[in-house]
Amino acid sequence: MSCLTALPPDVPKAQACRALNVPRHWCYPDRRQRNRAAAPTGQGRGLSEAEEQRILGALHSERFLDAAPRQVYATLLSEGTVLGSVSTMYRLLRRRQETRERRNQRPAQHHVKPQLKATAPDQVYTWDITKLPTVTRGVYLCLYVILDLFSRYPVGWMVSRKENAGLACHLFREVLSRRAIEPDQLIVHQDRGSPMIAHSFGDLLSDLGVERSFSRPRVSNDNPFSESQFKTVKYWPSYPGRFQGEEHARAWCRELFPAYSRRPHEGLALFTPEDLYTGQFEALWRIRQAAMDRHYAAHPERYVQGPPQVARPPAVVSINPEDGQTAAELLHDPEAFQISPTPVSIELPEVVT
Repeated sequence: MSCLTALPPDVPKAQACRALNVPRHWCYPDRRQRNRAAAPTGQGRGLSEAEEQRILGALHSERFLDAAPRQVYATLLSEGTVLGSVSTMYRLLRRRQETRERRNQRPAQHHVKPQLKATAPDQVYTWDITKLPTVTRGVYLCLYVILDLFSRYPVGWMVSRKENAGLACHLFREVLSRRAIEPDQLIVHQDRGSPMIAHSFGDLLSDLGVERSFSRPRVSNDNPFSESQFKTVKYWPSYPGRFQGEEHARAWCRELFPAYSRRPHEGLALFTPEDLYTGQFEALWRIRQAAMDRHYAAHPERYVQGPPQVARPPAVVSINPEDGQTAAELLHDPEAFQISPTPVSIELPEVVT
């Protein structure tokens, strides 16, 4: 660096730095080193043992037992006393591992991640409640919908002015009876709303031999099938936006759910929920495959990858599948398919509880 500061006046500093492959700032004296050397070392500013004990004595005193160091500092300063800075108080407490939360805290809650799998209808139901706005500002109706996880078929629905466990019990009692659900056959998945966690609702499902499954708190994707179905409902072409009342909502739902059940579903290889729930999809798949075979025979040049295969619905539908799996996986095994009873449209009037 000394040779760079003594360059001849006719030699540009940038050219000399490039020739020596050194940074250009080497051509200038580093005044920061002199300033740093002139700065005080800080010796003699530390607290004595007696001063530290005085600060700790104040922090541990009964007067400030439940006060934070900032509050202690401010209180003493208002009284004309300075024992040390706030950071000093924290440093002394941290050295003794006394900076943790001292109040009684609720322990961390660890909820099991729900992992459900359905290979046939009537194995897993998922249900939820959504609000339907009315023409009266601030007044909403409650739409209860129970979906079969495997087929996405709406096995039961109800419109009510209220949201409570009594109505949920009434709906499930009717649905499970009409579907002829046997004990230990069904799992019902739900979130943690007040009707879902009510003791009366839990007792009903327990008496009927139905296992319950819950979403984790503050987790938005533990019940994706019901949430997706509610979005489909509210984006339906005939959705009025606001309803005149309960009868208007029920009349609209009577048209909606049969149409929804007979609409091709992308997650079901474009079969309908009713096709899967009733077991009709196998015959329909053979019709589709025969049509594709005829089209291939007539136009083989259009299929560069060989004979086409019509997609089958997934053999397994899961909520939170294991790592390496997908929510809808594998091709369907016809031998494992169980044909369910003919679906019955469940429409339940409101029950005042």
